[in-house]
Amino acid sequence: MPESGDLHLKHVLQSVCALESVILRSFGPEGGQVLFTRDTGQLMLSRSGKRILTALHLEHPLARMVVDCVWKHSTATGDGSKTFVLILASLLRLIQAAATKGAHTSHSYTSTEMAEAATARHLADRLLEFALTELEALIAVNVLPHGFCISLEEVTEKSQHNRSFQTLLLSFFHTRLGSVYCDFFRDLTCEMLSHWRVKDPRHSFSIQFLNNNFPALHTQVSGFPVGSSHLIEGQVIHRDFATPCPPVKKQLFKAVVFTGYLQPKVLAAGEVLELGCGDMVTKDSSIVHFSSWTEGSLKSIIASLQSFGVSVLLCALKQSPAALALATQSGMCIVECVSEEELSLFAQLSGVTPVSDCWGIQPEHITTLTFCKPLQLGAHRYVHLDFQDSEERLNVKPCSLVICAPGEGQTDQYACAFQDVFRMLLTAWPPRRETYTTGCQRTFPSNSCTSLHSDAISAGTAYTLCSVHPSQKCVIEPGFVISAGGTFEFLLNHALHQYDRSCSVSVNTSVVVPVAQLLAEALLSVPRLIYSHNLKRFLQEQTRVMALIPKQSHTLSASLRQTEGPPEDGKLSLHSCEKGNMALKLLDSGLESVSCKYHLVLAVLQCLTSLLRVNKELRIHTTLHRKSFKLLSTCSESTEDEEEALL
Repeated sequence: MPESGDLHLKHVLQSVCALESVILRSFGPEGGQVLFTRDTGQLMLSRSGKRILTALHLEHPLARMVVDCVWKHSTATGDGSKTFVLILASLLRLIQAAATKGAHTSHSYTSTEMAEAATARHLADRLLEFALTELEALIAVNVLPHGFCISLEEVTEKSQHNRSFQTLLLSFFHTRLGSVYCDFFRDLTCEMLSHWRVKDPRHSFSIQFLNNNFPALHTQVSGFPVGSSHLIEGQVIHRDFATPCPPVKKQLFKAVVFTGYLQPKVLAAGEVLELGCGDMVTKDSSIVHFSSWTEGSLKSIIASLQSFGVSVLLCALKQSPAALALATQSGMCIVECVSEEELSLFAQLSGVTPVSDCWGIQPEHITTLTFCKPLQLGAHRYVHLDFQDSEERLNVKPCSLVICAPGEGQTDQYACAFQDVFRMLLTAWPPRRETYTTGCQRTFPSNSCTSLHSDAISAGTAYTLCSVHPSQKCVIEPGFVISAGGTFEFLLNHALHQYDRSCSVSVNTSVVVPVAQLLAEALLSVPRLIYSHNLKRFLQEQTRVMALIPKQSHTLSASLRQTEGPPEDGKLSLHSCEKGNMALKLLDSGLESVSCKYHLVLAVLQCLTSLLRVNKELRIHTTLHRKSFKLLSTCSESTEDEEEALL
């Protein structure tokens, strides 16, 4: 790669097409899993687009930019990483074709490449502007009537909502893990959600809690079949007992969480012990006196814990041998080096506050456990515990997920799929809070508190579909799903073409005409790739979906856009979107979230704009700081660090 050079549109397209060729191997119902071999000889088998892309060793900075955008989107929404790359590649091809025709070429540009780059940036900016201002309304008016809304309040009941919810999960796991274990993991997810179901006006609260605490709520076990994955009651601490575990016959255990040291350290980092003036014997006696003071302090702390009946200590830090020995003599068990995530989950489930000062232990810092025992999972031994009154106090049944697979890579893949399904559900049913815009009441996602205590919970407001008015905007209601297999792309493609035709009669909106067509054609590439093995099936599906669109639907978006004022009630009726009036038989072909698809399109267009704004690559060579160089001079004469900058 040269020291510096211009980046043209063809370079962007080449980088994205290279990623597309990798993704296509695992895309669609006929897609398989991709096998990677690491430098260590370890194998990784995955069908997840996010895992496939992040496993690549990429040198080109543009490719790394794309992967970073995909990673951020997938981490936020849990879905759409493969479709992200496919739509992005299709858009770049269409933009290159439009730019080559010389739509914005002029004598002000010194080369054809610069003219094409300017046209591409112009189209990308217009695409993003169009999506931010018009796309959500188009989806709400033209796509939602062909789907239906799933109520989270009823998903655990034996109802149509529950069946639809399970179909949504089944479709998700099928795209991530294939058809072998998708039914098994769907049932396991539903079982976990039912255990953690909280009676809360914000029905997505339980999902948000599981997503935030998932690292502490699951355990990966290698060497066992996938069917051995199961739920176990209580919480699993991924550490072993540092002292002998408590007797099994004991019925109840009192536990405390420590974030510091039980025994005061002689000297901490940066501290100095002043012994005063005197001979060496006096200094030695001072050290002995200080050491005996720390041991006496430790005994007082253990005695204080015994007075409260504490028998289990969960510690964030590694304790001294003296503390472990004294705890063993006192019949207390200590668990060291517990992770921050697990201590946070323990505090939420128990309702106690971790103790940082050993002398400040109060009854409110102590919780009661129904059991605390060792748990052998595969080759590792962990601490297994449960809380006495969690079901009455929190209205939930705490449980942990055990994910089994023959190899470590497979267990990690299944764990990532579980984490992503919660992210996908949060995108479909976002946590809500009430906010206001000019003349229109709307709801937006918020990072609200995930404490399990009901007094910290406030009711959210529901989405409303408003009429398209200069001061109002349509919004996509949470929980809306539509048939998988390209239905969303077919419907939105049709809506964009109709919007293009309705805008063509207006002089003021002529600039929007090409971008609507570009987005429509790029979306259609997704079902083309889904049915790439059977072109006849693609045409049949497209004909089936188009036949369900009312003839007058193409005038709806234009009439709403030209409305001088809102309807009398200020809202657009969504009776056609209700479950009882579904236009498509959705459950047989799988389901996908409309909100997830909308966020996917927005993320692709934002990534497209960022890519086309880059026009030069510089490779900067910098030498390490002189102090660091001196430290390394014994093993090498010079060290050079390369950094890449994009301007």
